[in-house]
Amino acid sequence: MKKTRLSLVIGALLLVIFLAVLFAFQVRSTEVAVVTTFGKYSASYTEPGLKFRLPWPIQNIYRFDNRLQNFERKFEQTTTRDAKNILVSLFVGWRISDPKIFLERFNGDSLKAEQQLEGLVRNAKNAVIGRYNFSDFISPDPKQVKFEQFEAEALKEIQGAAKDTYGLQVEVVGIKQLGLPEAITGKVFERMRSERERLVKQFTGEGEAKAIEIRSDADRRRDELLAKAEADALRIIGEAEAQASKDYAVFEQKPELAVFLLQIKALKESLKDRATVILDQRTTPFNLLTGDKPAAGTTK
Repeated sequence: MKKTRLSLVIGALLLVIFLAVLFAFQVRSTEVAVVTTFGKYSASYTEPGLKFRLPWPIQNIYRFDNRLQNFERKFEQTTTRDAKNILVSLFVGWRISDPKIFLERFNGDSLKAEQQLEGLVRNAKNAVIGRYNFSDFISPDPKQVKFEQFEAEALKEIQGAAKDTYGLQVEVVGIKQLGLPEAITGKVFERMRSERERLVKQFTGEGEAKAIEIRSDADRRRDELLAKAEADALRIIGEAEAQASKDYAVFEQKPELAVFLLQIKALKESLKDRATVILDQRTTPFNLLTGDKPAAGTTK
C-alpha cells in the first residue's frame, strides 16, 4: 500500500515536471527571449523570471545574450575638416534592446549584427571626424585635444539608427587607436618640433626678462640699504664727535679730573672679570687703590 502511494507521488511529480517543461521556461538575468507562435512573433521578454508558453511545435523560444558586447572597428584612414588624413580605430559597446527586431533582422546571429553595425560605425566616424580639425586630435597642447567631445558625438550619431533599425543599444563609443599615414608623419612631427621650439624660446625669453627684473629689484634694494647704512653711520659718527667735543671741552677746563676719571674707567675695565693682576702698586691706574704716586714713566 505504501509503495503504491509512493509511486503515485513520484508519478505526480514527474507529471508536474513534464508539464512545467512543456508550458514554462526560465529567462535568466543575462538573457532576453523571443516567443514565436507557428513561426510568427508573439512576445519578447527582457526581464528575468519564470514565463509561460505553449508546447513545441506551437511555440518556440529564442534566447539571446543580453550582456554588453564589445565590437572593434578596423584601423582606417579618415579626412578631417581641414583636409588632413588620420588613421582611427573605434571600439563599440552594444547590447540587444529589441529582441524582436534582432531576431527578424539577423535571426539571432550576433556576427551578422556586428557586420551591419560596422557600416554604421564607419559612416558615423567619417561624418563626425569631418567636423573636426586635425589639431583637435593631434596637438602638442593637451587642452586642444577633443577626444571626449568626438566620442560623445559619434555615440549620438550611431545610437538612433542602431536602435530603430537593428534593435541594438549602443552604450559606449571610444577611440582605441589613433595614427598618421606614413606620408604625413614626418611633416606632423616637424611641425610639432617647431611648435615646441617656439614654446622653448618663449619661455626662455620670459624667464630671462623675469631674471633681469629680479636682479634689478635686488640691486635697487641693495643700493637703498647701503645708502641708509652709510647715512646712519655718518649720523652716529657725527653725534659721537659732537659728544666727544663737549667732553674734551670739559676736560680742558679740569685736566686733573679728566685723568682721574680715565683712570677710574680703566680700573673698572681691568677688574670686572675678577682677574688677578701682579703689577707695581704705583702703576697707573692701580696706584688709586693705595694712594701712591704714579711710577716713573706712567701717565699721571
